[in-house]
Amino acid sequence: MNDNREIFEQQVTLPVSVEEAFAWHERPGALQRLMPPWEYVKILRQQGGIADGALVEVQIKLGLLRLRWLSEHYGYDPPHRFCDRQVKGPFALWEHTHLFEPAADAGGCVLRDHFEYRLPGGWLGRLLGGRMVQKKLRRMFTYRHVTTLHDLAAHARYGRQGSMKIAITGASGLVGSELCALLTTAGHQVTRLVRHRPEAGEVYWNVKDQEIDAAGLEGHDAVVHLAGENIASSRWSPAQKKRIRNSRVDGTRLLSDALAKLQNKPQVFICASATGYYPVDTGEELTEDSPPGDTFLAEICREWEAAAAPAIAAGIRVVYPRFGVVLSPRGGALAKMLTPFRLGVGGVIGSGRQVMSWIALDDAIGAIYHALNQPELRGPVNVVAPQAVTNREFTKTLGRVLGRPTILPVPAFAIRLALGEMADELLLSGMHVVPKRLLETGYTFRFPDLESALRHMLGRP
Repeated sequence: MNDNREIFEQQVTLPVSVEEAFAWHERPGALQRLMPPWEYVKILRQQGGIADGALVEVQIKLGLLRLRWLSEHYGYDPPHRFCDRQVKGPFALWEHTHLFEPAADAGGCVLRDHFEYRLPGGWLGRLLGGRMVQKKLRRMFTYRHVTTLHDLAAHARYGRQGSMKIAITGASGLVGSELCALLTTAGHQVTRLVRHRPEAGEVYWNVKDQEIDAAGLEGHDAVVHLAGENIASSRWSPAQKKRIRNSRVDGTRLLSDALAKLQNKPQVFICASATGYYPVDTGEELTEDSPPGDTFLAEICREWEAAAAPAIAAGIRVVYPRFGVVLSPRGGALAKMLTPFRLGVGGVIGSGRQVMSWIALDDAIGAIYHALNQPELRGPVNVVAPQAVTNREFTKTLGRVLGRPTILPVPAFAIRLALGEMADELLLSGMHVVPKRLLETGYTFRFPDLESALRHMLGRP
């Protein structure tokens, strides 16, 4: 058969059986985990899992255009194979076969992704886009295979704890959405706390009105609290500061009070905090035992953590993950930096000497997963990579990964003029936070150094 089809194939060896690797792909959250974060892909519809006739519709970006891509599953043969083909989308033909085979080494398996496709436009389409498509597929499936490998290794490590029922606030946010996907691919049941009329798998709460459906939280094994106003969404006016404080402190107190009164209490309450707890520019390594600072963020973090006291008094194990700067091109600080850096106008901020304690998104959710499964972890846990960097080091590394110059500095006065007080606490000062408790309890970082993290999440292997 020669109908001008192009062929692409890539494989990875996974540390689990064929059955477990196939099951991972069948569970909710798998598609979310496999979406490359540097591409704009929005899941519009998922219907029927991966069985024959199941449908997946996504929105993608091609240049300035946003297109819908509808795929249909077929060839379902568990645990050996499933396939999908384009029903409507940008290709003249697109067929993708996922093959699962036992590896030569006992206990593992090989996942092989096989594509057959035709570009639109005939020979001209192949001439103009052939190499580009092969390159994009290579980047995409390098990312997908690394993510699958790491996720399955984590599930194998923590799977001995069994399936849990876990309630999550902030489930639609940057960290929360990826955490939900990671947990559901492990076979855990996730309940989302929402402010709208709840549907199946959801529980209502409203921090502003101090309302919560406590009965809906009965019987959960764990609760993860990630909700809160974005601290960098706008200048810190008095009104914005109040919103930041209330969203965190009042939300934590409402949830903690409700958990403490439950008949069937969760075993663990993971209540997010931040490295803003610590003093800035000390020149010292800061561990979970270090004292708090005296900034606005430090004050918020102290009150935020203290609001979980009712849960502690009720005998619930409480963990405060103090997050550093969470890096992902999907949102947060990195997403805001990418456009100027890609245009070649990114540069050092202020002196460039301020230390940045960062964490890759996959390690941020990995640390929460670790805390859920480590009974000895309680109290503050620094969720940062073991290798902090200065702003100058971060700037040079991001420029190198993107292949762009970083020669245009941003002076401190310009940042202060644009952002006010927020500039000094978030951008012009720093702190060297170390993940002492994570390392002591055996957490293995997926991305301990900045360059490997950026190359993975930006598709630049």
